[in-house]
Amino acid sequence: MNNRILLSFYLLAISIQLVNSQDGFASVGEGTTGGAGGNTVDVCTEDELTTAIIDDTPRIVRVVCNITLEHRLFVGSNKSILGRTAGAGIAFQGLRIHSKKNVIIRGLQFCCAFDPSDGVTVENSTNVWIDHNEFYSDMDHHEDYYDGLVDVIMGSDFVTISWNQFRNHWKTSLVGSSDSRGDVDIGRLHVTYHHNYFQNCNSRMPSLRFGTGHIYNNFYENIVEYAINSRMGAQVLVEGNVFRNATLAITTSLYSIEEGYAVERNNDFGGSNNNITQVGTFTNPPYSYRIDRTSKIPYLVRQHSGQTILF
Repeated sequence: MNNRILLSFYLLAISIQLVNSQDGFASVGEGTTGGAGGNTVDVCTEDELTTAIIDDTPRIVRVVCNITLEHRLFVGSNKSILGRTAGAGIAFQGLRIHSKKNVIIRGLQFCCAFDPSDGVTVENSTNVWIDHNEFYSDMDHHEDYYDGLVDVIMGSDFVTISWNQFRNHWKTSLVGSSDSRGDVDIGRLHVTYHHNYFQNCNSRMPSLRFGTGHIYNNFYENIVEYAINSRMGAQVLVEGNVFRNATLAITTSLYSIEEGYAVERNNDFGGSNNNITQVGTFTNPPYSYRIDRTSKIPYLVRQHSGQTILF
């Protein structure tokens, strides 16, 4: 067997491992397996996608084209929604995971979800993994023309957001919907962000209220206002990230009636400023993970984040 065939088998094994390997907070609790064990269906229209994802039956749903949505779609429990072809994705509206559990979204492009729709909204839901997607819009309109790219709100828990690209957007990713919802959010909102590429964005990467965030090995480039905002008593551990041309990398005292907490270690700020007013206590996530060296992060994240078709 020649070296090229061996390499092909090796890459296939890595792809299979990536498809089936949950990580971060999505691995906590009941874990996140998506539609594993269910039937596989291919979809290319809004009606087909709606039918495939609305119930709670385990199912692997493969999007084979770019679908322009007229309505925001609700996602049921036990689903893997995967991009099957290059350019497969969803435009103008988004996906809403409301009071559900065990969902994987991978390999899709999400463009231009008009306010009040997000690209993906995780609402009162648990064990969600958002991995290897591309989220983008434009900054030519007012900041409220679009809403968030990925928002995690209303007591959601055990969410991982990994290896995605976020670009050209005002309000990128919010965790915790408002300062007044501590009644549903305190003790929940455990979210991991790792190996994401945030490029040409204004703010919220993420902005996190009340919850607990582990933010590691992300690459931030050309950030206009701020990258990470911990507020309303939130605890964030920020480690091994790289910032380039970011006005403010980390803040704990912005846009809320109560400050948040942050622990930062081994980041490359590239001259960016910080405003950490309260040092946090969250230093040891309840799962195994590996920190890549910051010198490798720009290459790793640029080359391997974004829409990836893993079959």
